[in-house]
This record gives sequence, structure tokens and C-alpha cells, in this order.
Amino acid sequence: MKITTAGLILFTTQYQACVTFYRDCLRLRLLHSINRPGETLSTFDLGGAYLMIEPEDDPAAALARLPLKLRFNVPDVQASSEKLRQRGVEVRLLHHSWGSTAEFSDPAGTRCALRSDEGFGV
Repeated sequence: MKITTAGLILFTTQYQACVTFYRDCLRLRLLHSINRPGETLSTFDLGGAYLMIEPEDDPAAALARLPLKLRFNVPDVQASSEKLRQRGVEVRLLHHSWGSTAEFSDPAGTRCALRSDEGFGV
């Protein structure tokens, strides 16, 4: 199997808030949006993969589909955390023996984290 692109689809009852969050707080580049009857989605560049956000009307269905955490590796967790705080995101910085993480959530409650590049995969 040859995979040409990989991605994640986030189904959420907080569609517009999540689009705004990933665009304005995380500053992910918007690849495309579709907004026509029966078809609404926004797709962001996720460091070579993609994050597609689609609306979900049923909160229980949205949560049942989402037992995950989105993690974004960055060169400097502390500096990136501070930028998120300046954009109104509540961030909890944690230090581990293997590196640092910064935990936060998107408007729909999806768990997200930053992780230090240093030491990843060692």
C-alpha cells in the first residue's frame, strides 16, 4: 500500500469554534473549505498530514468517535505555550523525563498537546 497523504477527521458539535481555533490559535494553514447544502467541512495542513473538521449534530456521537489526543511537536514548548496563552488558550505545561508537553483543549473538548521535538523517538 502506498499512502500519499494521511489525515484525521474531527467530527464536532462546535464546528465554527473549532475552525476558528485551529486557524487563529494554532495558526494551521487552511487548505480548503466546503460550505454547501449537506456538505460542510474545513481542511487544515497538519505538518504534511491534514486535519479535516466536519460538523456533527449529535454530541454523544461526536464524543464517541473521539478517544484521541492531537499532539503537535514543536521546537520550543514553552514559547509555543506562551503564544497560545496570548491567544486566549488555557495551557498546562508539564515536564517529563523524556521532554516537555503543554496540554490544552479545543472548543469542542478535544484533547490537544504540544510536545518538544528534542528527544522524540529516542
